[in-house]
Amino acid sequence: MRGAVLRSHRQAGLARLYGASALACLLACAVPTAPALAQDITDMATNVPSGTQMLLAADTLVYNNDNQTVTAVGGVQIDYGGNRLVAQRVEYDRNTKRLVASGNVEVVNSDGTKIYSQHIDITDDFADGFVNALRVETPEKAYFAAESAERMGGVLTTFHNGVYTACEPCEDKPDKAPTWRVKARKIIWNGEKKTVRFENANFEFFGFPLAYLPAFEIADPTVKRKSGFLIPSISYNTDLGFGVKVPYYFALSPTYDLTVAGSGYTKQGFLGEAEWRQRFNNGQYNLKIAGIRQEAPDAFVDESGYNVNSGAAGDPNKFRGMMGTKGQFAINPRWDFGWDILLQTDKNFSRTYTIDGFNDAVHQSTIYLTGLDGRNYFDVRAMRFTVQENTLSSDSTARASQQPWVLPSLDYAYIPDMAVAGGQLSFNVNARVISRDRIDTGLADSADATSINNVRGIEGQSSRLTAEAEWKRTFTTSGGLQLTPLLALRGDAGYVNANSASLAAIEQMATNLGVDEDMHTSLARYMATAGLEMRWPVLFSMPGSSHIIEPTAQVFVRPNEQYVGGLAVPNEDAQSFVFDATSLFERDKFSGYDRMEGGSRANVGFRYSGAYDNGWSTNALFGQSYQLGGQNSFAAPDLVNVGAYSGLETSTSDYVGLVGFNSPSGFSGSLSGRFDEQSFEIRRAEVKAAYSGLPVSLSAKYAFIQAQPLYGFDTDRHEVTLGASTHLAENWRVFGTGTYDLQQSVLVKDGVGFAYNDSCFTYLMTFSESRDLTTKEVSQNIGFNLSFRTLGDFGSSQSAIDTIQ
Repeated sequence: MRGAVLRSHRQAGLARLYGASALACLLACAVPTAPALAQDITDMATNVPSGTQMLLAADTLVYNNDNQTVTAVGGVQIDYGGNRLVAQRVEYDRNTKRLVASGNVEVVNSDGTKIYSQHIDITDDFADGFVNALRVETPEKAYFAAESAERMGGVLTTFHNGVYTACEPCEDKPDKAPTWRVKARKIIWNGEKKTVRFENANFEFFGFPLAYLPAFEIADPTVKRKSGFLIPSISYNTDLGFGVKVPYYFALSPTYDLTVAGSGYTKQGFLGEAEWRQRFNNGQYNLKIAGIRQEAPDAFVDESGYNVNSGAAGDPNKFRGMMGTKGQFAINPRWDFGWDILLQTDKNFSRTYTIDGFNDAVHQSTIYLTGLDGRNYFDVRAMRFTVQENTLSSDSTARASQQPWVLPSLDYAYIPDMAVAGGQLSFNVNARVISRDRIDTGLADSADATSINNVRGIEGQSSRLTAEAEWKRTFTTSGGLQLTPLLALRGDAGYVNANSASLAAIEQMATNLGVDEDMHTSLARYMATAGLEMRWPVLFSMPGSSHIIEPTAQVFVRPNEQYVGGLAVPNEDAQSFVFDATSLFERDKFSGYDRMEGGSRANVGFRYSGAYDNGWSTNALFGQSYQLGGQNSFAAPDLVNVGAYSGLETSTSDYVGLVGFNSPSGFSGSLSGRFDEQSFEIRRAEVKAAYSGLPVSLSAKYAFIQAQPLYGFDTDRHEVTLGASTHLAENWRVFGTGTYDLQQSVLVKDGVGFAYNDSCFTYLMTFSESRDLTTKEVSQNIGFNLSFRTLGDFGSSQSAIDTIQ
């Protein structure tokens, strides 16, 4: 009969005592057999709220007064405070105060930890116990198994002949060996020190013993911060040789810590690193230092004796180092303050030695203050740029001094919540102050000054303040035509302090190009624009598809750009101008504020998009721009000739267009380009194609740019990039990539990689090469990474792997 057989009120009272003891078993078993919980018994006890009702069910409940035992037999189940114990038989001995559960025992803790065994024997004070043939599954999907386990003193648990892994068992083949596991004669969990120690251990990989470890210790899986050695890493670089990095972590407090690391390189010797990190309630910061006394500095010296890092001929450049810091703090919910600053002995130390966080090709040191509230935005920052390059230069120190100080740059945007005259009004403010210690003409000091054709940055200081307001509103006619009138007003004020070297270079450039030179020390200018955009989206359907064609035309009426037609003002932030389909319908196509588009202009073209019932989609854009009146801003040279070769320097622009498609099978592709307005000759082009699926993924890109002599490119540029990845099996993958310069017949960079990935283990190995287009020097990198879930990672820094990923 299902239910409890109670013979008397006394027996009922003892049944409650049994239930409490069963709860003791439940909690005690959950704690000692699951190191991932890392909790004391008292902590567990407090998880059960006072007054919690207990549910007890069994086929038979028997009280033996002579032996002072209470026994529950058959389908025993106890539920208490979210914890559950299931067994075939449970017996509580009042004399020894031990509780024994047997027969398919399963304990499920309230936090999800599961313990399986055939026999559990534990005292009712939670301190000591013994379990036979147990299996443990933690909420973090870590798994323990042992022939037996015992708990002593309430904090120390010992597993005998135990196994640990973080790999889930195979459902189809539960007896199959996991990807990795650690077998040990003893696994000792110290709940006070939060450690798990393995003694006489063997590390097995795919069922094969890989390494014997007499003893090693790891932090409890739930411990987020604990002092100790971290997993080492290994690397290879042509100039450095093979390297091994061993880090040590100091968990000094819950809010700050320190990591120190030593790296040994076969060619360059010992590199020391240290990083301090500290967190606060409203933010965090870190400070990193690194240094090395190189044993073979000649590895960075070319045949002429020039050191490409220090920038000085014959400089041994033995000691190299850096100091960097990053921080971010929330002043309040709307305002953030932060910084990212790098100081180093030479231009390329952090990139050469892959100092994490500071090894980007161009590092931007900055201090900033940012505010965001709804649609309003404010940002002010000071910046300094470090170009980390390993290329030859006749004067590397000069190249570094050509990089500007930006003190400061300011952006402010405000969009009122309320409509103004039925339309949207927006305000933008931009300001910048730039200082440069050395003029940047793109030429080495020894180059012939008569070849100067651009001045990318003046030596001295320049500043500018810009304020702009724009209003626009869209009307839709009954026929579906959308009309958007636009009004915009902009004003600039600036100051320039160029020294004699800059003025001489600008005068020489003006002579070479046959234009006027009139560098202003101060400037004030404005631009007023009245515009109208007309769009007529037309939707038509066909069997199995729907299409939208949207003819678009824009007209902007405005005066000429002031100070255009000569070398009057610097251009610092509008140098990266590219005219293509994405910028066809921009009101001002310049990329920054130092230049503004003037004269009346019309942009005409169409957009197209199509959707098909079989999952395919297509899109296209094509058009042209026309200078209707006034002086063409793109035909007038400035200090960097930004309008040259743009396709907009003639009254009728080049054609620009793009077309693309996507398919449900994983195929996608696009073609974009710029074509001569008379001969339709290709000026720029980019072709992309990709397939993403199983077992193969492919990508290809071809880029073409016609010769641009004023920018230093005397010949056409052709470049092809190919990439592929294939799955050899469910978890195995091979991938590779390569970029080839068709014009110079040089493989610019290439790499291959091999990877394995499952739920508990990741293996990744890469080999990459890069070639300098000037010197043809080859640089090689080998990167690999082994990641064992819950144990740690071993391998190279992520930057060595990202070159091929």
